[in-house]
Amino acid sequence: MSKIKFQRKHLSIPYAAFLLLFVVLPLILIVYYALTDVNGTISLKNFINFFKDKNKLGLLSFSVIIGVANTVLCLLIGYPIAMILSNRKYNKSMVMVLLFVMPMWINFVLRTAATRDLLYWLGINGGENPYLATMIGMVYNYLPFTILPLYTTMLKMDKSLIEASYDLGAKPYQTFYKTIIPMTMPGIVSAATMVFMPTMSSFVISDIMGERKISLIGNAIQFNFDQSRWHDGSLIALIMLLIIGIITLLTKNIQKEENVRGGLW
Repeated sequence: MSKIKFQRKHLSIPYAAFLLLFVVLPLILIVYYALTDVNGTISLKNFINFFKDKNKLGLLSFSVIIGVANTVLCLLIGYPIAMILSNRKYNKSMVMVLLFVMPMWINFVLRTAATRDLLYWLGINGGENPYLATMIGMVYNYLPFTILPLYTTMLKMDKSLIEASYDLGAKPYQTFYKTIIPMTMPGIVSAATMVFMPTMSSFVISDIMGERKISLIGNAIQFNFDQSRWHDGSLIALIMLLIIGIITLLTKNIQKEENVRGGLW
């Protein structure tokens, strides 16, 4: 009887099993429930009802607005921070970077609740100012996901191009938007992608920070699943997946530019 020879490719078996059980199978179930009715018959009725419902379309539009607003705020705050962290003149160790990454190691719900309590102490009540409190919670939670891809991209920037821009007589603002912005565009796209979609599908932050006075598309998914309305919840989840897929296709060419020329600040 021949022995089974162990090969390196066998190490992928646990990973493949994990993907099958916790990624592929749930996706199949979501597609199944989204495309069937309560009797299990294939139907597009769920899609038709969704796009006919003004409340659901309004909720989706509101979620897009919140997602865009959070993405813009995170980029406006995270971009200069990433530039400082990637500049060896101002940051000569990884300690500062870890300070921005460490919040990601804390439980998502715990740090959101801690942020709410801090805002209470500062006089910002989520019940009275749900939009302000929710946006603060969104920015705080997703800012590290903005800084990290921008930081790694900026580390790869070719500093000689920036110096050449100044030598050719370009002003600081011209160097910024004609040289630095194009070189960091892959990081900007990665950061925007990592912030926009999770913001739309989030429901914990809006529940805790806004004290359930704000609903996003993620709240609708949670509500439908809690009420055992599997078809409606799966349909909304599938729409979110389609949006993610479209965004990924639109940005894949920019992502390929991540391998910009090296050089450390």
